[in-house]
Amino acid sequence: HVQLVESGGGSVQAGGSLRLSCATSGFTYSSYCMAWFRQTPGKEREGVALIFTGGGSPYYADSVKGRFAISQDNAMNTVYLQMNSLKPEDTAMYYCAVSLMSPYGGISFCAGGASRYNYWGQGTQVTVS
Repeated sequence: HVQLVESGGGSVQAGGSLRLSCATSGFTYSSYCMAWFRQTPGKEREGVALIFTGGGSPYYADSVKGRFAISQDNAMNTVYLQMNSLKPEDTAMYYCAVSLMSPYGGISFCAGGASRYNYWGQGTQVTVS
């Protein structure tokens, strides 16, 4: 079965960096969406960085453009989120997610919100002070 396991969260001072990792297993699709979402209490889950493995450019939320970068290892087993110039407003629980719903949807499908993702990791806390 599909599993996503995040790691790399923690506490950091403003201006610092963290790299989150998400190890995936249990599926062999070649085209799918992978994403990092974040959520704070009382707010909806927000997609901050998304990729479509079938090709195309990543998508970033305006709030993280130029500071965050999503990447995937060559074996496509692990997805990373490099977070630089962190701000207190980046404090949240971060989740990686996979959508196997649409192998031809492209990044526009991937950017359609949390409801388009059918597999989620357990989350990792990022705190910026």
